[in-house]
Amino acid sequence: MPDSAGSTSRPVPPSRRGVLRAAAVVGGALGVPGGVLSSGAHPSAAAAPAAAPSLPPELPAGLEAYRTPYINWAGEITHHGLWACAPRTGQDLADLANWAHGNGWRLRARGKAHNWSPLTITGPTESDQRVLLLDTTRHLTRMELVTPPAGAPGAVRAQTGVTLEALTEYLAGHGLGVTNTPAPGELTLGGTLAIDAHGTSVPATGETARPGHTYGTLSNLVLSVTAVVWDAARSTYVVRTFHRGSDKECEALAAHVGRGLVAEVVLQAGEEMPLRCQSRVDLSSDELFAPPGSALAGRGNTFADFLDRSGRVEAIWFAFTDKPWLKVWSLSPERPPTARTVHHPYNYPFSDSVPTPVARLAGRMLGEAAWYLAPAFGAAQYTVAATGLAATFATDLWGAAHNLQFYLRPTTLRETANGYAVLTRRADVQRVVSQFAAYYSEQLRTRAARGEFPVNGQVEIRVGGLDRPEESAAPGARPPLLSVVRPPVDRPEFDCAVWIDVLTQPTTPGAHAFYRDLERFLLATFDGGYALTRVEWSKGWAYTDTEAWADQEVIGTTVPSSYGPGQWAEAIGVLDRLDPHNVFGNAFTDRLLRV
Repeated sequence: MPDSAGSTSRPVPPSRRGVLRAAAVVGGALGVPGGVLSSGAHPSAAAAPAAAPSLPPELPAGLEAYRTPYINWAGEITHHGLWACAPRTGQDLADLANWAHGNGWRLRARGKAHNWSPLTITGPTESDQRVLLLDTTRHLTRMELVTPPAGAPGAVRAQTGVTLEALTEYLAGHGLGVTNTPAPGELTLGGTLAIDAHGTSVPATGETARPGHTYGTLSNLVLSVTAVVWDAARSTYVVRTFHRGSDKECEALAAHVGRGLVAEVVLQAGEEMPLRCQSRVDLSSDELFAPPGSALAGRGNTFADFLDRSGRVEAIWFAFTDKPWLKVWSLSPERPPTARTVHHPYNYPFSDSVPTPVARLAGRMLGEAAWYLAPAFGAAQYTVAATGLAATFATDLWGAAHNLQFYLRPTTLRETANGYAVLTRRADVQRVVSQFAAYYSEQLRTRAARGEFPVNGQVEIRVGGLDRPEESAAPGARPPLLSVVRPPVDRPEFDCAVWIDVLTQPTTPGAHAFYRDLERFLLATFDGGYALTRVEWSKGWAYTDTEAWADQEVIGTTVPSSYGPGQWAEAIGVLDRLDPHNVFGNAFTDRLLRV
C-alpha cells in the first residue's frame, strides 16, 4: 500500500502499561462490561428470533433439557433461547438421536460456538423448529493414550468435547504433539474436525516429514471415528466405530461439515518438537507480496522466501497499512540465544483484549457509524502490534509447540471473516499471494476514493499442506472426503494451499459487496488452472451484495465442482446413508450437502 494510505491519522504509540491493559473505552462506548466485545453482547447481533418451544422436551431417561442462548463468534448468528442438554456418553447420543427421529427434532452438536458459518444453527431458526443443542463440553472430555499403529510414535483416544488446548497439553505431557493447530486453543476437537481446521505449515527446504505428523489439517490425523449412525438392519441409531483405511465412513466423518454426530476419535501423534517464533513488522507489503521475478522479489524477503526457510509463516496485514505483522515459526530443538522461553500459550497480551487506542476508534466506528476511520483503525492496530511486540519482549519466542501455536483468546476483538483455500504448487505460492495482494490493495484504494470503507480489520495469509494419505499411519488411508485441502484428482502437482481470510466488523457498510467481489475474483483467477479456490467451511462465502451463504450458484454448483462430481457425490452418499433421516443437519446443510 502507498505510504499515504498507511499513514492516515496514525495514533501515538501506547506505553508498555497501555499496551498490556484491556481498554475500558469500548465498554463505555458500547456498554460492554470489561472493555471487550464479549460474545454475549456483540453490537452486530440481530434482533433475537422467537423463542424455541416453550415447554421442555421429554428427553430419554437421565437427560434434562435446559434453555441456553446461542451466539456465534462474530455475533451474526444468534438465538436467545434454544433447548439444550449435556450428554454424558456415546450411548446418550444414540438415545437422543432415536428420540429426535421419533419426535421430529434435529440435533446440533455445540462446542464453543467459535464459528462464522451457519453449520450449527441458521440465522432464521424460529420457534416452530425443533432444534436441540448438544453441549459436548461438560462431560465428553475424556482422553487416553492408546497403542499407535506402525509409523506413528503415539496415538490418543479423545472425546469430541475436549478443547484443543487441553488435548495438546495432554499430548505434550507424554512427549507427543501435532504440527498444525488453529490459533484459538479453546476450540473443541469435534468442531475442528467437522470443518477440518488447519494451522500453517509446509516442509521447509531440506525438512523431512516426521512420523505421526501431517502438514495438512487435523482431520488427516484421524485413525478411527466413533459416531452415531443409522443401523438399517435394526431400524435404529447406534454407536459404531469406523477405521481409517478399511471403512470409507471414517473418511466421510473425519470432516463431515455438520452432517454427523461424532462421540470420540483416535488421532495419531508425532514426537513433540519445540518451536521458535519470530515476529517482524518492518517489511513492506510491497516487498513481502512482490510479484515473482520483480526487483523487490529478488531481495530474499518475499512470503515464499520465508516459507522456504522455515515452512511455517503467517502474515497479518492490517487494513490501510503497508507493513504486515509477519510471524515465522521454525523447528528448534534447542533454545536460540536471543529467544525468550515461554511456558504457556497466548504470548501476545496486547492482542488478547482491546487496547485503548484501538478501543477508542472501534467505539467511534461502531457507536457513531464513523466508518471513514478505517485507515486510522488499521494504523492503530499495527502500532499496537509493533509496540506491543517490543514492550513484551515477544519478537523472538521459544518453547513447546502448542504454547507457540495458540495465540488467540476469546477476549480478542470479534470480527467477521471470509475464508478460502487456494490449492496450488509450492512453486506458485508467491504468484497466488501477489495476485491477491494486488487486487486487495487496489480495491481498498478505489473504494476509499469513493468514500467507502468496507474493510477495517486485517488480512490473514497462511500456507498449509494438503491432506495427503501417505502422512497417515493407517494402511490404505484416503484423504477425508470433504476436506477443503483434499488433493484434486486431476491436479496431482498441487501440494499446498494458501489460506486467505479478510476480516472486518460485522456491521460495516458495504462489507458483503466487497466480499462478493473478492470471492468472484478468487474463483475466476484461481479456477483450477495453476491454482484452485475452495471455500473454508467455517468462514464466510457464497456472498451476495447483502449477505453471506446466500449465492445459490456458489452453494449448489461452484463448491461441489471444486471437489469433482464423483468425489462430492461419494461423500454425500455416505453421510446420507449414515443419517438417512437427516437428524444431524439444518436448513443450510440441507442446501449445501446434496448431489
